[in-house]
Amino acid sequence: MILAFGDHRLDIERRELRRGADIVDLEPKAFDLLAFLVLHRDRVVTKDDLLQGVWDGRIVSESALTTRINAVRRALGDDGTAQRLVRTFTRKGVRFIGNVTELADEATPTWDKPSIAVLPFQNMSGDPEQEYFVDGMVEEIITVLSRFPQLAVIARNSSFTYKGKPADVRQVGRELGVRYVLEGSVRRAGNRVRIAGQLIDATTGAHIWADRFDGTLDDIFGLQDRVASSVVVAIEPRLHLAEIERASRKPTESLEAYDFYLRALAQAVKRTKDSLAEAVRLLNRALELDPAYAPAMEYISSCRVLQRSRHWIPSSGPEVDEGIAMARRAISSAWDNSVVLTGAGFALAFLAGENETALSAIDRAIVLNPNYARAFSLRALVLVFLNRPDEAIPAAQEAMRLSQRSPWTFLSVQAQAFAHLAAGRYEVGLPFADRALRENGGLPALRFKLSFCGHLGRLDEAKECLRRLRELHPEPTIASVMRDVSRGVAPEIVARMAEGLRKAGVPDK
Repeated sequence: MILAFGDHRLDIERRELRRGADIVDLEPKAFDLLAFLVLHRDRVVTKDDLLQGVWDGRIVSESALTTRINAVRRALGDDGTAQRLVRTFTRKGVRFIGNVTELADEATPTWDKPSIAVLPFQNMSGDPEQEYFVDGMVEEIITVLSRFPQLAVIARNSSFTYKGKPADVRQVGRELGVRYVLEGSVRRAGNRVRIAGQLIDATTGAHIWADRFDGTLDDIFGLQDRVASSVVVAIEPRLHLAEIERASRKPTESLEAYDFYLRALAQAVKRTKDSLAEAVRLLNRALELDPAYAPAMEYISSCRVLQRSRHWIPSSGPEVDEGIAMARRAISSAWDNSVVLTGAGFALAFLAGENETALSAIDRAIVLNPNYARAFSLRALVLVFLNRPDEAIPAAQEAMRLSQRSPWTFLSVQAQAFAHLAAGRYEVGLPFADRALRENGGLPALRFKLSFCGHLGRLDEAKECLRRLRELHPEPTIASVMRDVSRGVAPEIVARMAEGLRKAGVPDK
């Protein structure tokens, strides 16, 4: 939700204040103060309210408080005499009195370079069992395109929200904020494969390029590269095609191993206990055929993270040890693969507490692929683990920009909730926890909201959260609720979160 008043737009989630098209510079505490006033515009806010909501109950001098209020007024083009938007009520407090309109955040990102979304391709094989293969082809094409810093590529999870639905390319362009849309189809018959694609200018609906590519399964990686190369040439002739050759190396020489990998992806996306176990089994089959297959190693480590975070495997033991070992092998085997570096790096942070190694791997992934939304989301989480919340928020915001409409956008929202919790900005962070709960409803978001409610004294909301928590834990305790927290989280953040849970009514034992 964006809060609009006059020619200003306040985006609390992105921590951004705009006047028209211009971003207004506002230091963090002044921004928090403005957000608090706008969110509580229905009443006069007392000094005690501000100290609790913005400064977490810390004592702040009268002059420091006045300085922040004046900074807010300057940012809004207001002053202490006119008081058009922020009015002081003597011996009572202050109140935001502007007319505020809540706008749905449907504004599309503005890119300073060519932008493209690759829609799910049609399965022309007549066999529903081949759906995983078609989706895998599209994901590989997105990966190759994403390696170009000069090209903004929407994340796979965002473009796949249109799977199985009739999509008007102009509407897609508006909703995802892209200039170009790539559509296509895949037909697989025996050992033969045909990939057809068409590139459309989403602003005009004009067809820019269309072609088809025929080959065999033995040449499937070459087909993917030819599709990506043709798209890049059509969009921006000045892009260096030599980079495609570097970015599109075959992930494995074994096509059977690659098939097991694609089947594992199709299972893992279901995010159930059985599907993740099946994904790990298929990935291990792939490694039996190609022991050096780094993407399979990375995906095993990522599956182990998901399983541990959902209490589907013990918090320590052979499954976790396998995840750590696979992550280390993957990073050492594929230092030029952004997907591998991101997933394996985060697994090391979550399963082993190796935050610095994780951050190094993820930063390398972002250098290789500046359009990889998942890398920015997981970078944000690792920065929170390291107790660097103010650095985490811009990374999470960039992830949201790159993953418009994605069903996994909640990860970046959750990262922002975690960052504000770590920084003690409870009032600002609570809406992020609420949104993460609406979009995913998982234990981490529930744990964040409970802690926020405890710190803020919102015990009625905490009771409802506790009711939902008991659906996951029949007899929840702080130890059980905190069991799946990453091993890499700084102790002071763990203590802050646990204290909020305690205040919300979660028993110690």
